[in-house]
Formats: sequence, structure tokens, C-alpha cells
Amino acid sequence: MTQIEQTKNAKNFAEYWKDKGDEKQDTQRYWIELLQEVLGIENPARYIEFEKRVKLSHTSFIDAYISGTKVLIEQKGIKIDLAKPQNQSDGAVLTPFGQAKRYADELPYDLRPRWIVVSNFAEIHIHDMNNPHAEPEIVKIANLEKEYYRLSFLAEQENIHIKREMEVSIKAGEIVGLIYDKLLAQYKLAKNVDMEKCLKSLNMLCVRLVFCMYAEDAGIFGHKSMFGDYLNHFEAKDLRSALINLFKVLDQKPENRDPFLEDELAAFPYVNGGLFTEEDQFIPPFTDEIKDLLVKKASDDFDWSEISPTIFGAVFESTLNPETRRTGGMHYTSIENIHKVIDPLFLNELKEEFENIKELKQEKTRETKLIDFQKKLGSLKFLDPACGSGNFLTETYLSLRRLENEILKQLFKGGQMLIGFHDDWKPIEVSIEQFYGIEINDFASVVAKTALWIAESQMMKETEKLVEKQLNFLPLKSYANIVEGNALRIDWETVVPKNELNYIMGNPPFVGGMYMSNEQKKDITDIFENVQGVGEMDYVCAWYKKSSELIKDSEIKTAFVSTNSICQGQQVITFWKYMFEHYALHIDFAHETFVWNSESNENAKVHCVIVGFSFNNTTKNERKLYSSNERSPYPSAAGAPEGRCTDTAGGFAGPAGPGPGSPAAPAFPSAAAAGPGRAFPPPAAPCRTAPAAFPPSDASYTPKNVKLSRT
Repeated sequence: MTQIEQTKNAKNFAEYWKDKGDEKQDTQRYWIELLQEVLGIENPARYIEFEKRVKLSHTSFIDAYISGTKVLIEQKGIKIDLAKPQNQSDGAVLTPFGQAKRYADELPYDLRPRWIVVSNFAEIHIHDMNNPHAEPEIVKIANLEKEYYRLSFLAEQENIHIKREMEVSIKAGEIVGLIYDKLLAQYKLAKNVDMEKCLKSLNMLCVRLVFCMYAEDAGIFGHKSMFGDYLNHFEAKDLRSALINLFKVLDQKPENRDPFLEDELAAFPYVNGGLFTEEDQFIPPFTDEIKDLLVKKASDDFDWSEISPTIFGAVFESTLNPETRRTGGMHYTSIENIHKVIDPLFLNELKEEFENIKELKQEKTRETKLIDFQKKLGSLKFLDPACGSGNFLTETYLSLRRLENEILKQLFKGGQMLIGFHDDWKPIEVSIEQFYGIEINDFASVVAKTALWIAESQMMKETEKLVEKQLNFLPLKSYANIVEGNALRIDWETVVPKNELNYIMGNPPFVGGMYMSNEQKKDITDIFENVQGVGEMDYVCAWYKKSSELIKDSEIKTAFVSTNSICQGQQVITFWKYMFEHYALHIDFAHETFVWNSESNENAKVHCVIVGFSFNNTTKNERKLYSSNERSPYPSAAGAPEGRCTDTAGGFAGPAGPGPGSPAAPAFPSAAAAGPGRAFPPPAAPCRTAPAAFPPSDASYTPKNVKLSRT
């Protein structure tokens, strides 16, 4: 369901249920229609349970219960005052909320609701049981067209939304693949032109076409199908010149355009941003088949506004040769796995700070703190030094903007700004200009920029609904923060100054020593110079060293996804021993081995760990070890499944035998340092502690101890 459809359905729902609603006759239809038509739940009758039995001093029935989101619903008739106590059958006098609360208290503990909802068809009162004494939030059905998003807690909305985005994005990738293949055949007809230049032009043309198709569906180009209608106006043989003219117009300010420009071209807005600036790109002749593919399959029959900008890069990369992906060491990333990195790195802490501000009792203080917190979000800067198509940067941007929108919800309660602002006040502080990347592949770097623009457009629409103010997406601001080049041969401070940077993150390429190209071997050798055993290190190790050099004497925090081979076997001695001898690192958190699933068609699976670290003198927090609760088929030395903390005389067990690259590699290098079948020298405390510096296997080394929180 698109945003436009959802808004329309909410309006229709409100109009139908105006001034009507009988508790006995209409309750089930009301909630099923709300869940299905407004919130997009498929098979809502299987999603919500009506007349759920509960045992008080007598048998009673809960009007409705949603187990997936832990919501208990008490429904009353249209004329019932939800704040007024009513006589119960057992003589008690309770408000509808009090009645529902009594039901909740009698449910088994694991069924007790997070939310209690009471409704009289005209209003829905929402009680958050994490704060049971607070006043309820009230959604008036008459305002549902503008406020339906406040009911998203009723549904497992995030999972549904992500699933839908995944389906749409995969379909988008299939369409792009078809377009790519047909255009590639046309480029191959070019005479006296270097094929590498042809491929670069093809990549850029695909990005431009997809941006135009997204822009028409998202309302950026004025009306739906505007781009498709423009293409359909021409014969296939004329499409080449038609696109050349259109791309030129999209890069021109209105005042600089030909005063006699045709109406169909003049109607397109000025885009800016550099996407249509390069004029050395060339476009091949189009066929009737390509025109039909663009106009019908890509424009008329598909809604690009629903694609996930985070997955945007993965579906584009699926158009490239699979062998190219392997030799480049690239692995494309699910949204879930991205959050395994960014949540413990910074997002959990920011969300906790936001929740603490919300709990402040003094209204003026709370408002001031919210505004300061919003400005803080807009000041943070992030670097992904192997950004690929921008998955990490895009999902981080979306996460910060969603958090910023939550701030705006607090400031705009009841549809009114709680504090005074000038007319020129800008509601959005978080900007794509806060995000920096380095990428060796020119196509991927362009896709990364475009993905961020799409994310910006989508979040701007969400903010418009909250502040009830139209915000201008176009023209795009010039954005040059994605640098094309080899991250191992670039001074990262030329991309973003160290004193402005807060976080480094990403998924650098995993390439084992025996699989590296000669150029990659030279990269890692130059980075580690004369370190013994450098030839056995994984390519990803070079990003750890470059980061460690940058974060010295700073508060910058870093986290990388890595192949689990860097935390076991010989690499623990060659790599981690060197790192701890030369850099004052503090491991802030780690994630035990898990399968890193990609979003690409090949769904490449790699066994990975995550290591988060910072400069030792700046971090005093305890370190945390995360687990996906995935059980490995490989046993540990003590026979327990890998990923469980096994007490071996108060120590840590090493792997029982799997070699480098196996799924059994632990996240903490020290656990593997002792070698197969040997226990690491025990720390002073039992199993819930971890060595402080992940040392090499050395009987003379006595590890320090630090508290470990298992999450």
C-alpha cells in the first residue's frame, strides 16, 4: 500500500464510521477494517483475536487482543464517555481503562499487554503500559487521514514495511537487469569507442533512468507517469535525442533555459546535485523493445516510490556480473545486519537519550532538551570508508531522520508547535551532508549518492505530514561527500577532518590472502609494511589499521563487519598482537559469529563477526558481547555450541578444531588465541568476564579483566 492509498483509505474509514458504532454489532468489523484498509494487514481476522476468555471472580471476555504486538482492546459504544466509570457485573465501578487493566492483570505474564487501547468508535485512547500512570494519547477518528501513523503500534508495521520494501526492491532489481541487458546490447554496437567508457555510460544511464522513474512516482516530477508519458511521446528511434535533451533540462535552472523550450520539457523541474551534469556520457540508439520496457514495465506497471533506498544499491549491483562482485570482495547487506553494527555503535545510546528527555516532567525544560537533541543529531558525522552502494550510510541517515521525526511528534503534539518559532524555522536538522564515504567503484559511488537522495525524499514526505508544511526537495543540494578512490591509498582526513568525525563504520571487502589480486596484496603490504605474517591477513585488516591510526587521541568510535577468520587461528597472532602492541584500542562491543546474508540475487553467505572499538583513553563503558542465538554445528572445546560462554576452570574455551573461515570462529580474538582444543589462561573471575586486550597465545601473558555484558 502506498502512502497516497493509505491516506485515502484512512479518510474513507473516518467518513464511513462518523457518528456510528454499536459495541455488540460493529466491534469486529470496525477493527478488521482498520487493520486491513488503513494499516495494510493481510488476513486481519487471523491477526486479531476477539472475545478472548479471561478468568476473574467469574469468566469474562476481552473485546479484542493482538498477540503479535501485545495490544489489549476494550471497545465501547459510540456514545460512551471513555473517562467515566461504569458499573460492572460484579459490582465494581471502573472506567473502560480500569476494566481493561483488570483483564490485563489476570493474563499469564507473557501475554500481558504493552498497550491498552480503549475506543468508542469516535476516539481511540492509547495507554502505554511502560508508563501506566501517564495520560493516554488520543486519536480522533475524524482526524485519521492525518494521524493514522499514530496507530502503527497496532501492527508489526516495521516488519511488514521492510518485507514490502524487500519485495518491491527485488522486483526493481529485476527490471533494472532487463533494461541493463538490452541497453548493453546497443552499446556493443558502438564503433571506435572503448568498451570501458561504454560501460561507465551505461551505468550512469541506468542510475539516471531509475531516478527519473522514482521521481515521477514519488511526486517529485509534478505528476505520476510524467517521465513515462514524455518517453511515450517519441518513436523509439528518437528516444536517444529525447533523453539527451531531457537530461540537459534537468540540469538547468529555469532562468537559464531556452525561452522557446517545448512545454513537455519545460514542465520538468531543475534537479541539480550533479546527477545530470556530466555531458561526456553517451546514449545508444533505442529499440521498440527498450521503449516498451521503459514505458510499460518500468513506468506504467511499477511504483518506484516504494523501493528501499537502503537496498537500492544491492538491487543495482545485481545488474552487474557476479564475477565482478567476487573479485571486488563486495557483499551486500540486509537491513537487519546493518543494525547489528549501528545499533550498539551509536543508535541505542541516542534512543536512550531521547527516552530520558521524554520523561522530563518540566515542559519547558523538556522542549528545550528536545530541540538541543535534534541539533545534536544534525551535528553528528559518519564515515564509511568502503561504502559500496551506500547501504550503511543510507540506513544510518534513515534511522536518524526517523528519530528526528519522533522529536517532532513530541514538539507538535495535538498538531500545534508547543513553543514559538519564526516563520523561517526549518524542521529538519539531519542532512545527507553529514555522511561521508569512500568507494573504489565509480558506479557504486554514484548509486550511493542517489540512494541518499531517495532516502531524503522519502523522509521529507514523512516530516511534511507531521509539521503540516510543504518542504521543497528540489533542487538537490550539491553533494560531494562520496569520494571515488581506493580507501587504502587515500588520506581519510581529506574526506572528512578528524576533529569533525564521530563514527566510522562499514562492511569492508573480505578477501583472504590466497584470493587477493596483486594490487590488493600491495595495498595490505604497504599498510602493514614489514609486519611478519601480513600475507596471511585478510584484506579487511587494512581498514582496522587505517581506522586505528585516525582515531588515536580522539573520541571517534568505529565498528566493522569482518570475516570471522580474523578472530581465529594464525591471524590472532599476526594481526591482533600487532594492533594491541601499536595502538591503544578499547573493544567496546563485539558480535559472535553469524551468517551475513546479502540482498543480492546470489544471496552470498559469509560467516562474520562485528568488532566495535575506540581509542582506549576515551571509553570507560563496559564492553558488550552480542549473540544472534544461532547454533553452530561445530562444537567448542568443552562440547558446548559455539557462541555460548563456556566455563573451563574459569576460562574461555578455544575452538575444537575448525580452521580459518569456519562458522565456529568466536568474535573475541583471545578465545581462539590458545589454539585448537586449549583453554585460554583463565581470568580472575568466572565465565562472564573477558580479557581486556585480546592478546596472542602466550603463556607468560596475564590478561586484565573487564566486565562483559551478554546481550
